[in-house]
Amino acid sequence: MTETIIGVALLIAAYFAGSFPTASAVGMISGHDHSKEGSGNPGASNVYRTSGAAYGIVTVVVDVLKAFVPVLVTMWILDRPWAAGVWAAATVGHVVPFARWRNGGKGVATGGGGSLPLFPYLGLAMVPIFIIIVKLTKRASVGSLAITVLLVIGVIVLHEHVMEVVASLIVAAVIIIRHRANIARLLSGEELKVS
Repeated sequence: MTETIIGVALLIAAYFAGSFPTASAVGMISGHDHSKEGSGNPGASNVYRTSGAAYGIVTVVVDVLKAFVPVLVTMWILDRPWAAGVWAAATVGHVVPFARWRNGGKGVATGGGGSLPLFPYLGLAMVPIFIIIVKLTKRASVGSLAITVLLVIGVIVLHEHVMEVVASLIVAAVIIIRHRANIARLLSGEELKVS
């Protein structure tokens, strides 16, 4: 019973951690409103595009930590299945934040950050793959979607518990759904490029 209470509390805390509006906070510092500039998405790619590389990197780091820390803490306090649930909760919080239901980010950095404590080698392998794909295609969305799918495949192959597979599928689903406009623009040839 105590484990369940702690686990549920950690899930809730992870959701709220994921909901932290990183891009809005960075926007206040950089003097930009990322919800009205570039793609309008409150994520690292748009911050990079509108405010520059330094602010984009800060956004990525904070978004990664929003899931990395809760998952790591959960692994320390409870176990991997609960940590996998926390991974999904933090990512959902980033994509569907409690105060901005329709204005969350796309979940790639947060989802990736949550994967690192659970699958460090797999998660780290996604970084160069993302960079290479973005360099080749000039589109962050292509890299994001590719590593999302590859991460799920890797988790299915390497998983230690069914909850890890379930969590990875939830993470992938919310990221892909949040990228539906990007997918439409990619198909029409109108997707924004990363310089």
